[in-house]
Formats: sequence, C-alpha cells, structure tokens
Amino acid sequence: MATFTLARMASGGIHDQLGGGFCRYAVDAQWMIPHFEKMLYDNAQLLPLYADAWHITGDERHAQVASGVAEWMMREMQGTDGGYHSSLDADSEGEEGLYYVWTREEVLALLDQDEYAVFAPRYGLDHAPNFERAWHLHCQADIEDIAQTQGRSPQEVERLIEGARVRLLRVRERRPRPGLDDKILTSWNALAIRGMARAARTLGRGDLLDSALRAANFVETHLWHDGRLLVSWRDGRAKFDAYLDDYAFLLDAALELLQTSWRDSGLGFAIELADGLLARFEDAAGGFFFTAHDHERLFHRAKTYADDALPSGNAVAIRALLRLGHLLGETRYLDAAERAIRAAWPQVSELAYAHNAMLDALEEYLNPPQLVILRGDSSTLRDWLRICREAYHPGRLVFAIPSEAALPGILDQRKPPARGALAWICSGTECSPPLATSEELRAALA
Repeated sequence: MATFTLARMASGGIHDQLGGGFCRYAVDAQWMIPHFEKMLYDNAQLLPLYADAWHITGDERHAQVASGVAEWMMREMQGTDGGYHSSLDADSEGEEGLYYVWTREEVLALLDQDEYAVFAPRYGLDHAPNFERAWHLHCQADIEDIAQTQGRSPQEVERLIEGARVRLLRVRERRPRPGLDDKILTSWNALAIRGMARAARTLGRGDLLDSALRAANFVETHLWHDGRLLVSWRDGRAKFDAYLDDYAFLLDAALELLQTSWRDSGLGFAIELADGLLARFEDAAGGFFFTAHDHERLFHRAKTYADDALPSGNAVAIRALLRLGHLLGETRYLDAAERAIRAAWPQVSELAYAHNAMLDALEEYLNPPQLVILRGDSSTLRDWLRICREAYHPGRLVFAIPSEAALPGILDQRKPPARGALAWICSGTECSPPLATSEELRAALA
C-alpha cells in the first residue's frame, strides 16, 4: 500500500515531472492539478521515503524520484552559504502555475517527431487541456503501454522521453520564476539535512552528503549562538529563540548525519543539543513544552504530542534521545524519553491515529534498534559498512567511527585495533563481544 501510494504520487500532478520536487497538495480528486507552491518541509520528508522505497523494492522509479527531489532541493532551494530556503511560490508574474504549464504548440516546437510521439501520450498532451486551456504534465500512460502501441522498446521510449524532458526543462528555466521565500528556518533545514543524509547513504550519492554537510555547517555557524539555537536567518540576521521542533529535529538530523559520515564535532553538537533540549524544554511531569522555560510568558504554554503537517516535536525528541542515550550509554537521555512517553500515553491511547510519530517513538522504546558500532581504519570501515547496509533494515543504526576519533563516555571503551576494525552489536544496553572479521560481522547480523 505504501509503495503503491508513493508511485501514484510520483506519477500525478503534484510531482514536477520536469524539474523534480512535489507541490503542497492537489486541488482535484485525480491528483492531477496541484496548488503549485513547493515547500521545503514536504520535500525533505518525501526524499528519504522514496530512497527507502527503492532500497526495499529495487524499483528504479523510486530512486529516480528521490534523486529528482534531492536535485531540485540542491538546485533551487539551497543558498550559496549552504542553508535551504523555505518555499517556492505558486505564482509567476501574479499568475498561478504559469511557470509549469505548457501549450501543445510550445511542446511541438521544441521536440522532434519521435520525441513528441512518446511524450504526448506519456504526459497527457493527447487529451484535452487540464489547466486553463493549457497542459500541466502528469503521467497519463505507462512506458510499457506506449512502447507496445508504437512498436518500440521500453528503453527507447524512456530515452526519448528523457531527452524531451531535459529540453523542456532548459526552456522552462528561462521563464519568469516563481517567488522564493528565502528565509532559512532551523527546523525545516533539520528535516532537509536528515533527508539528504539518509538518501545519500541509501542511494550512494556523495553530492547529497556534501549538500547536507553544507546545510549543517550553516546552521551551526549562523543559527547557534552562545549555546542556544535561533529560529530563522535572513539578510544576514538570525532571529528569535528556538522552539522544541528546532532542537528535536536538528538532534535527529545530527544523528542521521553521523550514520552517514562520522564527525567528532557532529557528535559534540548533538550532545549540546540534547542537553539544551532537557534544560530548556522538559516538563518535570514528563514531556517537552513547545517554548523554552525562559521564553516570554504566554497565556497557554503548549505541550503537544499529536502530528500535524510535521511530526510531533515531542515524538522526534523521544526517538532522538533514545538513540543518543543508547549510543553513549547516557541514562539521563533514556530516562527523559521514558518520562515523555508516559506523559503522552493518555492522549495517544485516546486518539492513536493522530499520534503516529509517538507510536514510532514508543516502538523504539519497547524494542530498541540494533546498534552497530564499527571502529577502525577507513578502508576496512567502508567494506564493513557495505555489509551492514546491504539489506533494508529499519531497526538498525550503524556508526562507523575512525580509529583516531576522540570519543566521550562509554564510546571511548570501544578501542580500535592496530590494523583493520572491530565491530560491536548492541541491543538496548547490552552489547556483543567485539567482532574482528567481516565473516563474524556478517554472521552476527544475519
């Protein structure tokens, strides 16, 4: 059901068939015509979903969609300093969708006969206009059906469509562009960093990792001052003390980034975020307020557990604290996560479907993920990482830590060998003896 839904979303009108990325929502029952605004937070969350869908199924279409989302984010949403902008407007020159739609005459003028013959049925140009006497592209016919009808191979159809797509995109980019909301928001950037890091790891794309690291560096440089986060940055100025979502999402992103590329400074930053989260937001009765303890006095100080357009900040905080707590053997983080789950439980049990992220956090609390810690030289770590990541395993976290890393707490007890690497496989607070060969690691993981 999940992969079917992802495939239908990708073939519909909310997905930009030329430039990648997803619009906010559709305005019709067929998901053909979108509200043309594109939001960073939607795409940041869809990116790792499509990458995971490819990892599970091997269906290259999911990998193509994930790559398209990531490339759109890097091309159109990432600023020169590394931070990701917030959104693209629906309008160009005051007209909604103007940037995206085509007339049949425009397309005919740009494509040769063979290209148009497959492009038109693929994207609905052989049907009636679907948007104000013009066409907004959506997948109307399957590649295989077009190939069979026209006596071509599916590979030839795909090649022709790709050439047409590239040519139309090049022309479209010369049109008046939609307005850009160039605010750089901490919480949305955290979602994007997490999505890029996970997709980089899954798809094996170093450019996605570089993009995530640039954004993380921007946040640490411009939105972290005197030991606390700020909410937004624009025109060279950072503003407003951060909220729970900023801390929780960024901590979650930092841990995802550490699994993709270990940095001692990244672990140090994650610890500072976790400590700030506990010090500034935790309720003594359990759970985390949306505003910090030293925030301006409000009529009502919210502490919410339900999801909205974004997952619950409480839920993401719980999951991140559990993961960091198990990684470091730090009971303060584990205890705070448990207190939050207990505080949330009455609301979760009353309306479970509104609390999906909390249920995910509860699942990790009851069944801690398998934690694999690798230490050694870089060449051995690369080989062992491939073993750990061969299959899709959502209940496994893998941290490949170089021999020279300076580590805090219980991690410092994982001493690397003089040559090669060692692996420890942990569940909750229990860990295996060190494994010294790739054969031992593969057998233990199996």
